[in-house]
Amino acid sequence: MSLPRWTVPEGAVTITAMRAQGAGGQNVNKVSSAVHLRFDVHASSMPDDMKERLLALRDNRITEDGVVVIKAQQHRSQDLNRMDALERLRALIASIETPPRVRRPTRPTYGSGQRRLAGKTRRSEIKSLRGPVRD
Repeated sequence: MSLPRWTVPEGAVTITAMRAQGAGGQNVNKVSSAVHLRFDVHASSMPDDMKERLLALRDNRITEDGVVVIKAQQHRSQDLNRMDALERLRALIASIETPPRVRRPTRPTYGSGQRRLAGKTRRSEIKSLRGPVRD
């Protein structure tokens, strides 16, 4: 059974259009095709455990105030950049959606302990033969 996926509500994100950076000639200079997406984690309706996991990520797109900022300027079209930014936000949220599995410590098996000790005994015998020769 899979958990229902949390979807980003439309009102939770703020999208701002701006001019793209880099080469591109006249189109870059006069068209605002790049998009800045801002998503406030604290103000969202996301479950608290997901908020904690998202804010715990060491991601440079998340500010100290808990705002996810994604800049999309790969496409020439503002609509494509908007869809790209939303998809990247969805991917970021999907990466923390399932909680990490809890590691339960286990003990080494009897056989693995015996093999380890046998290897140490073998090494000890080899090293003892390295000393000076005695009569």
